[in-house]
Amino acid sequence: MSFFERLKTAASAEWRAYTEHPFTIGLADGSLAEAAFRHYLIQDYLFLVEFARAYALAVYKSPKLADMREAGAGLSAILDVEMNLHVKLCAGWGLSPGDLEQAPPAVEMLAYTRYVLDAGMRGDLLALKVALAPCVIGYAEIATRLASRPDALAATNPYHVWIAEYAGAPYQEVAAKARAHLEDLADLYATPAREAELIAIFKEATRLESDFWEMGWRAGQRA
Repeated sequence: MSFFERLKTAASAEWRAYTEHPFTIGLADGSLAEAAFRHYLIQDYLFLVEFARAYALAVYKSPKLADMREAGAGLSAILDVEMNLHVKLCAGWGLSPGDLEQAPPAVEMLAYTRYVLDAGMRGDLLALKVALAPCVIGYAEIATRLASRPDALAATNPYHVWIAEYAGAPYQEVAAKARAHLEDLADLYATPAREAELIAIFKEATRLESDFWEMGWRAGQRA
């Protein structure tokens, strides 16, 4: 069993709650409240800003030049590609760059991103990558599952663009590379004595991902 599969198995309850959250189901069948998605989009933009910091930290934490280049490519992808795509997606929902930049951060967004950064500050590159894995790899898995559902990618589904973005080949390749790099790091640094610590990081990061969905879901319930 691969290292990532061992992490998922150990955190099976947390992983299921994250990847099968009602928010994701609402994306697939188009039933998600628009207010829920708008709130999520705003906080996800702020989240990307903090994730860029995490990749910058990964450059610093990298023991090898190849690791630095991998982290640098991830940082560039967030700053130069993903954030621009996110701004375009938000524009389709009536959200301007000013709306995104001036929005107050949600507690759930702060809790998650601060946890990831703290895991990286306290630990090594492997610990940071384990904390990043639920988002980077998890979104690819979630989107693949959602895309297989009937009419999820139909033009009539208001969320088909989001699903297509993460289910599409470019993002799937990003996730596959992240998973491969995680496996390489685990081969080098994931001793049996450390595995329990790394599982604990993965479980907490996955739980905080669920909280992020829940944050958006609750906004839709209040609307």
